[in-house]
Amino acid sequence: MTIAPTIMWFRQDLRLADNPALNEACAGGAPVVAVYILDDASPGQWKMGGASRWWLHHSLVSLSRDLQARGSRLILRRGPARDTLKNLVAETGAQRVVMSRCYEPWARKLETEIYDDLASAGVVLQRYAGSLLFDPDFVRTKTGVAYKVYSPFWRAVSTTEVRTPIAAPKMIPQPAKMPTSDRLQDWELLPARPDWADGLRQTWMPGEPAAQASLDKFLDAGIAGYDSNRNRPDLPGTSRLSPHLHFGEISPAVCWHRARKFASGQRQLEKGIETFLKELAWREFSYHLLFHWPDLPEASFRPEFETFPWRGSLRQLKAWQRGQTGYPIVDAGMRELWTTGYMHNRVRMIVASFLIKNLLISWREGAAWFWDCLVDADLASNSASWQWVAGSGADAAPYFRIFNAQKQGETYDPEGVYVRRWVPELARLPDKYLHCPWNAPDDVLSTAGVKLGKTYLRPVVDHAETRAAALAAFATIKAQAE
Repeated sequence: MTIAPTIMWFRQDLRLADNPALNEACAGGAPVVAVYILDDASPGQWKMGGASRWWLHHSLVSLSRDLQARGSRLILRRGPARDTLKNLVAETGAQRVVMSRCYEPWARKLETEIYDDLASAGVVLQRYAGSLLFDPDFVRTKTGVAYKVYSPFWRAVSTTEVRTPIAAPKMIPQPAKMPTSDRLQDWELLPARPDWADGLRQTWMPGEPAAQASLDKFLDAGIAGYDSNRNRPDLPGTSRLSPHLHFGEISPAVCWHRARKFASGQRQLEKGIETFLKELAWREFSYHLLFHWPDLPEASFRPEFETFPWRGSLRQLKAWQRGQTGYPIVDAGMRELWTTGYMHNRVRMIVASFLIKNLLISWREGAAWFWDCLVDADLASNSASWQWVAGSGADAAPYFRIFNAQKQGETYDPEGVYVRRWVPELARLPDKYLHCPWNAPDDVLSTAGVKLGKTYLRPVVDHAETRAAALAAFATIKAQAE
């Protein structure tokens, strides 16, 4: 008697270890059809950007290799997921589809539609949590409502038991006749003309084995000073796990438990571990906000900010995007982003503050640029963090907090290592003037080979003037809200 196969639909869970959906797919003994669907239609404007597509290509190569080692293989299909799954069920005769939940608004709508489609055909759809520590609807205040402030959210998460990770299946049986698969190279996820991904190739290794290795390296070498070093872009002080977490190459539950276990009996690590767990919880909080306020990527969480008088120009936006603002720490961050698909978190806050509060350009423009350029582009984190900097979000930074790019550079890149790497035309300037070349005497500029306005741009705006303009604009909407 032939046993109907189970379809395991991989989404943002491109791993074998600690994948509850995959374990459930294998648990019943039925053969498993492992499939990934490239759906550019359902997300609408939120389909993956260029850097994320590069990462996806290599992550799928890794996942396919890992599945083959366990007796299976990955089927690739392209098209609207709703139609593609229906067709695959018909092809295989599957009686069950298993998947991990996603929480973007469009993904939740899609899951409901697919559930109804399959139910009408007598096919079971099973959904499992795996990309978060907790389901976004699980963590609530004592009065049963969603959290709007991070600190009490953290207290609730830190005192709630995180599920124990599960091992990867040793074998994944596949049916005697597997459905056809697209060729990955035909999806053209990698840039060709031009090939702008050299910096990504030099910086990253996507896939589950690399994610596990990154966590090990971070715990061994980075966790001890994480609470302070994570703010220094000139130091290797961060985990760099964000793209691995976004694509589900490693689960947050694995990161949580391994970090706590690593610190066991080592009091000197407790502060670093707690800071790391808080960062995992911030990611969790971002999904909590997106789940309960699904218009977060488009609309200001605080409605009064919808009338904010943005006035920045397209010329200034392009200068920001290209790392040509005349503010070294801002330009360094934007060039790091363009080259590697990544930007240090402290610098993300600096460049976001500069765009919003010095250029008076909407946070939406910044979020859209990050979406296309980041390998860790994540709708929840991207939206929540940009609104946090803007002052329009939940638990937001105060509107009057306007970073001074020069002082931020001097504080967090004191020896100029970061700026000299990404803005090499300033490399020969003394530390005293590296973050404010406009203050350097002519002879110092000449010795360093810097010609302001030629080899390096003069600032596109004056910080003091634009700070005053931003405060006036924020005061206007504050008055309107009162």
